[in-house]
Amino acid sequence: MSNVVFIIGYNYDSNCYLIDNNILVDTGAGGNKDYLFSKLRENGVEPDDIELVVNTHCHFDHIGGNHFFPNAKIAVHKLDAVSIKNKDTLGTSMSAFNNEDNSSVDIELEEGDKIADFEVIHTPGHTSGGISLWDGETLICGDTIFAGGGVGRMDIGGSYEDMKNSVEKLMTLDVKRIFSGHGPIVEDNGKEHIKLSYSYL
Repeated sequence: MSNVVFIIGYNYDSNCYLIDNNILVDTGAGGNKDYLFSKLRENGVEPDDIELVVNTHCHFDHIGGNHFFPNAKIAVHKLDAVSIKNKDTLGTSMSAFNNEDNSSVDIELEEGDKIADFEVIHTPGHTSGGISLWDGETLICGDTIFAGGGVGRMDIGGSYEDMKNSVEKLMTLDVKRIFSGHGPIVEDNGKEHIKLSYSYL
């Protein structure tokens, strides 16, 4: 099972997750480079050690720091890759493209792809190309669901029907830990938090 380190978001930043010391899930909004780098270094990882950045979806607060990692490949679901490559400020909810490198996508992910010990699950709703990562116990779910219940907003490139279907899909998993895109993490009984999230729909 992969080693996952939780880096709580600062200001507008999403939470970030370090997997196996060389994969970073989401990079924040791009305004707090020193903070993010300090958290990596606290765990013995230099920014240049990051080989792969995985974006759970295309919103600015998750992709804005992608350019901090020029040595890394950028991976995002193929549907959200369209917004990033086209520098779509509506689809990303704000301009993240003051830095040209934030419009780069190297790997277009699909359902069933593997990231370390994790499987990619397509969980649209917050955006059309939202993904979750699942390793049999831990769910890294971006802004699909949150600790204590709740789901991501659906008015910026999202869909209520997609969100409902995605949460229903996640309810079938025996989730222990939930690592969401914002807020606290869930370290036990994650399935109950998914059920709570579904009650909001």
